[in-house]
Amino acid sequence: MKIYDTREKQKVDFIPITPNAVRIYVCGPTVYDDAHLGHARSSIVFDLLARTLELLGYQVTCVKNFTDIDDKIIKKAHQTQMSIQALSAHYIESYLADMQALLVHRPHAEPKATENIPAMVAIITKLLEKGFAYKTSQGDIYLDTTKDKSYGTISHRGSDDEGSISRVQENEEKRNEKDFVLWKAYKGDGDIGYESPLGLGRPGWHIECSAMIEKNLAYTDKPYQIDIHGGGADLIFPHHENEASQTRCAMGQEIAKYWMHNGFVNIDGEKMSKSLGNSFFVKDALRAYDGEILRNYLLGTHYRAILHFNEADLLVSKKRLDKLYRLKKRVGDSTGTPEASFCAAMLEAMGDDLNISKALSVLEEMISHCNERLDKTKDKSALKAIKESIKGNLDFIEQLLGIGGKEASAYFQLGVSQEQKAWIESQILQRTQAKQNKDFARSDAIREELMDIGIALMDTPSGCVWEKIN
Repeated sequence: MKIYDTREKQKVDFIPITPNAVRIYVCGPTVYDDAHLGHARSSIVFDLLARTLELLGYQVTCVKNFTDIDDKIIKKAHQTQMSIQALSAHYIESYLADMQALLVHRPHAEPKATENIPAMVAIITKLLEKGFAYKTSQGDIYLDTTKDKSYGTISHRGSDDEGSISRVQENEEKRNEKDFVLWKAYKGDGDIGYESPLGLGRPGWHIECSAMIEKNLAYTDKPYQIDIHGGGADLIFPHHENEASQTRCAMGQEIAKYWMHNGFVNIDGEKMSKSLGNSFFVKDALRAYDGEILRNYLLGTHYRAILHFNEADLLVSKKRLDKLYRLKKRVGDSTGTPEASFCAAMLEAMGDDLNISKALSVLEEMISHCNERLDKTKDKSALKAIKESIKGNLDFIEQLLGIGGKEASAYFQLGVSQEQKAWIESQILQRTQAKQNKDFARSDAIREELMDIGIALMDTPSGCVWEKIN
């Protein structure tokens, strides 16, 4: 498999630290608000990576964290008059529900920052003892980036880069502009503090990921702690650069062998950001579209490219999903083994740095070819075998891309409430009775009335079935 390594700035051969095993860490959300499309895209990207690696035969272990203590969380808790714990628990639950709707597999572990403070304190203590960190008169602790000669090798923004600044700039006792906070001393009313050997305070943002990797994933006897560290492109600097630095200085290891980053989500041509006021929450999108439809759209752009969110494009991408389910509907209840050539072609595409465009092209060709075979084959035995192989292909697609797992009838009835379904069924019953009474004018009128509201009727040997068409 080939992946694009951010540090190397090129595609490289993926060679795991341990044969046939892959350890992945993905930076999760800071839980002070609902998940937005940037969170959704990152989750889907690394879900696709894990699925691909697993189908290539690797044993994958994936960890994604929750930042549940942070300046933004404290501010939101004050605004809402909620406790930190209640606020973060609410948004964690909301995030998990959104990701489930998008058919994202849960990681093997989901550590929270507040549950790993002792591990963070241990790393900070090592950094102080080794002389890589220093403490200010107020009790804040910083990492001295000038003492890390490899600082900047992830982002290619080194210690002499004037544009390289850390999140924290307000402390006058910082020795260097690029130094970043490891521990924030308690500032009094309105702040949150934890008792520790470092004093009353709380961890900085960057240290939590190093601690959670060390605790949940890290090889302790290898040059690299994990195989792949992932996240959004906005995290390359300073977050991932600082993670790499503090782990390197404290442990004498590189935190990750490979770094992978997904591109931004743009709406109306601007990078999605709450500061720009154009953030699009996943929960809002899910009110309008089923999670599988949204997933299908978000995975359709290569993970490193900017995704320009556009509802017109979403509806175009849905046509691909419609074709897949049309084929699934044709093969019915068949079960079977996928075609080896199809699986190989799909994995070859996804094994090339998750080349989703190539993979979707292979999928389109398979759907078209299979429909042709079904149209031309008359022999019942041969037709049965074809349907079985097609169903195997569709099951493989669900494993790899996470789409196509619904019953075909349920997919084509998405967006219709139970009350609406009951009314439609009552109309179909009236139409059946009209046909039995040879009242074909009434039968045709019912069909046309349903078509006018986007419900198409199809008469089959097993009875009348319906679909929502718009």
